[in-house]
Amino acid sequence: MYAIIESCGKQYKVAEGDVVFFEKLEAEEGKKVTFDNVVLVSDDKKVEVGAPYVKGVKVEGKVVSHGKGKKVLVYKYKAKKNYRRTQGHRQPYTKVEITKIKTAAEKAEKEEVKAEAKTAAKTTAKTETKAADKKPATKTSTKKETVKE
Repeated sequence: MYAIIESCGKQYKVAEGDVVFFEKLEAEEGKKVTFDNVVLVSDDKKVEVGAPYVKGVKVEGKVVSHGKGKKVLVYKYKAKKNYRRTQGHRQPYTKVEITKIKTAAEKAEKEEVKAEAKTAAKTTAKTETKAADKKPATKTSTKKETVKE
């Protein structure tokens, strides 16, 4: 299963267990990050494409670290004018490990399981209370007398 998410003005293809480098995110190391802007979700059987985003799907990740990328040199030059400028730039990034892709179907299944567990708990509680409320039955003999005439 994989998903295409939108973050920091770019789109990223992610799967569970992937480590992705995003542009700097405002989250501390070790914290959980949730990406709601999911453009596409695909499992082995079907593909869901959003318009613009897929509803009910979230991608969760854990911030591993923050850092800076490799240096990129920017060189400005004008011929015959003695104009030369060099400038370096290192783009900050956030390293995120993707932990879970939550789909709407998984959510519905979890809610069904919770609902079934609640109803099962209620029915067992009702039967236990009914059993406790009942008094033990006393046996009384009611023999019918048959009279022959």
